[in-house]
Amino acid sequence: MSFETIRPQDINENVFDLIGNQWMLVTAGDSNGYNTMTASWGGMGVMWGKDVAVTVIRPQRYTMEFVKKNDLFTLSFYDQQYKPALGICGSKSGRDIDKAKETGLTPVFQEGTTYFEQAKLVLVCRKLYDSPMDPSNLLDEAVDEKWYPDKDYHRMFVGEIVKVLRKAE
Repeated sequence: MSFETIRPQDINENVFDLIGNQWMLVTAGDSNGYNTMTASWGGMGVMWGKDVAVTVIRPQRYTMEFVKKNDLFTLSFYDQQYKPALGICGSKSGRDIDKAKETGLTPVFQEGTTYFEQAKLVLVCRKLYDSPMDPSNLLDEAVDEKWYPDKDYHRMFVGEIVKVLRKAE
């Protein structure tokens, strides 16, 4: 199967379901080196007059190195049959395993970045904003207690969605 390019406004899936329930892979790098990780936190919307996607990455994640040093990253979404593969990408480090080999996902090196052939939807994003989350700005102490017992606060990335690829029917 091939991909077709669509506008961000033509994404007709529920983004809350896509991100929170189906999960996504956050990927950065190219054929010279890349890494991917599973995420279930983030968002999509409009900021600074641009269609954007937001993702957050904990500092110890290997993918962080690739997102930091590249202008582009991808957010990719998959059919339910790939949930076990996403589970591996979320629980194993690319420092320790070859995630593509381990999961059977096939990397595609295009658009100046990396995504996977099995994706049903890919957002190619150009970084616009990069900032560590400041715990002093958390207004609900329960968030800090529940999600950050190790004080490993996420880094937030806002990316302009420069291309959307949808699996062609």
